[in-house]
Amino acid sequence: MTTPALLPLSGRRIPTLSPGASSFTHHRATLRLSEKFILLLILSAFITLCFGAFFFLPDNSKHKRFDLGLEDVLIPHIDSPKEGKHGSGQVIIHGQGGHDENRHREEEESLRNKIRADHERALQEAKEKLRKSRKELKAEIQTEKAKVIEDLKKKEAGPKPLPPVPMPKVVGVSDGEPAEADVKERRDKIREMMKHAWDSYRQYGWGHNELKPLAKKGHSTNIFGNSQLGATIVDALDTLYIMGLHEEFKDGQEWIEQNLDFSVNAEVSVFEVNIRFIGGLLAAYYLSGQEMFKVKAVQLAEKLLPAFNTPTGIPWAMVNLKSGVGRNWGWASAGSSILAEFGTLHMEFVHLTYLTGNPVYYQKVMHIRKLLAKMDRPNGLYPNYLNPRTGRWGQHHTSLGGLGDSFYEYLLKAWLMSDKTDTEARKTYDDAIEAIERHLIRKSNGGLTFIGEWKNGHLERKMGHLACFAGGMFALGADGSPDDKAGHYLQLGAEIAHTCHESYDRTVLKLGPEAFKFDSGLEAVAVRQNEKYYILRPEVIETYWYMWRFTHDPKYRQWGWEAAKAIDKYCRVSGGFSGVKDVYSSNPTYDDVQQSFFLAETLKYLYLLFSTDDLMPFESWVFNTEAHPLPVLHLGNITLPGSENAKR
Repeated sequence: MTTPALLPLSGRRIPTLSPGASSFTHHRATLRLSEKFILLLILSAFITLCFGAFFFLPDNSKHKRFDLGLEDVLIPHIDSPKEGKHGSGQVIIHGQGGHDENRHREEEESLRNKIRADHERALQEAKEKLRKSRKELKAEIQTEKAKVIEDLKKKEAGPKPLPPVPMPKVVGVSDGEPAEADVKERRDKIREMMKHAWDSYRQYGWGHNELKPLAKKGHSTNIFGNSQLGATIVDALDTLYIMGLHEEFKDGQEWIEQNLDFSVNAEVSVFEVNIRFIGGLLAAYYLSGQEMFKVKAVQLAEKLLPAFNTPTGIPWAMVNLKSGVGRNWGWASAGSSILAEFGTLHMEFVHLTYLTGNPVYYQKVMHIRKLLAKMDRPNGLYPNYLNPRTGRWGQHHTSLGGLGDSFYEYLLKAWLMSDKTDTEARKTYDDAIEAIERHLIRKSNGGLTFIGEWKNGHLERKMGHLACFAGGMFALGADGSPDDKAGHYLQLGAEIAHTCHESYDRTVLKLGPEAFKFDSGLEAVAVRQNEKYYILRPEVIETYWYMWRFTHDPKYRQWGWEAAKAIDKYCRVSGGFSGVKDVYSSNPTYDDVQQSFFLAETLKYLYLLFSTDDLMPFESWVFNTEAHPLPVLHLGNITLPGSENAKR
């Protein structure tokens, strides 16, 4: 919105000039441009002479102060394997030495000499400017103006065009209409729910990251920093396209083209921005063929790259899109990065290298894989925390739910996306799942198969809603599993789907809690109040869809329909859809958030569940962890820049 010119700025009124000041104002306005330029030069020379020390002092990060009471000796940090942007690899040990005193004096004298030289050079430049004629100064001004205009033209021209690459064969991106009337009716209902969610966001939260459907206004969380990046628009685009809601898709496309700008001073989650924004933009590009989506994805990817500037190459959890400064979540174990976050970049980054010809994206994710391959793993398990400075594991906590989940998913999907040529990814997945089955998967007294969490040598008999995605993952990975265990893993997927359905069925609202336990006589039931909420999550429905595709057992469609009806009954409000705080209460209260992943995942998986298998077929598409479909890359005929094959 344009600010009216007469509004006070920063809460202050604009001062008005007194009548006596008007003649001065008129005189000042008549000064020639060249005279103003000369006055500016004289003033800048004066400032340089008076305050030059402040301008020309070196960066404090590169030179230590030497007026400390005790001598400081720099020694290598034993925990830092190498230097990086965010850590010098050194620590200061106080109270040692005296042997560096001469070196310190020499460095101080060197600094003084540099400041003197800089002062003299600045003064000389100012004198030379003042000696020039008005004509010469005018010519210089014209030259500078021409340079500014040229720079603006380059900026307006946009980034260098991306190299042309063959578009992977995309099939089954629309239709999928079922023959059965009742199934078609259910699919139409899911489309209507999507339209209600989108239209509500369009009306009340347009351009904001998410929607508060009761307050009917925009909403955002710390994963997006203080930005308004339209997360719901980017996240929902491919769902709109697949559902045939092309007018809505066009509205989203226009907003992205005109408003989506990543040069904002916002600290964002690398993981969330990758899976929602880069994944969403790439999927929209492959589905629609619109080049703009690809360009935007690449622009954003470049903004994420500084997050990898750590001593180990394990990225920070957050990065400032403007400054490139990264850091980790304060609550993560001893400043660690999180397995599910740095392990959920592979799919998108491989596609970025494919589309741009720039090997850096592929190299970043392969470096992570190689580093993990060299590390010792307790009981063959991957802990959820890894320190990006030291390269050491943090707290020994392993989970197939939150903090760990999508790391394992992306190992399997890296193999699938490579047209099953990335055998290293498949082997890593198989080894990890074998350890998980040995240490984390158990049967309850009531016969329910669940996935617990390993904490410091102890199995916690609790399963999170997030872990319910694993039923679909086991089914997806069944074909190609070692030792002819395909049937075993398909059965394991079915058992997990059953357990997660029970977690829904044992609530009043028929919606699943955030986490549920298997001890003290309770099974698949939440115990703590802060685990009884449902925030429109997709993981259980995701598993129903995968199990339907692989078995065509009608119970999965029935279970999905039960969930859809419950969402429509208890989460729908006039301004969209909201999560609920207690699934065991017959009078639930709302959390007043319509999550972007509700449109990206939950409704998409439901729609696909009631569609035919030729809509988004598995042999052509692999879904990222935010349900954004990316095409299989038939890499037999393609060599990715930066890959091992490219070096030979």
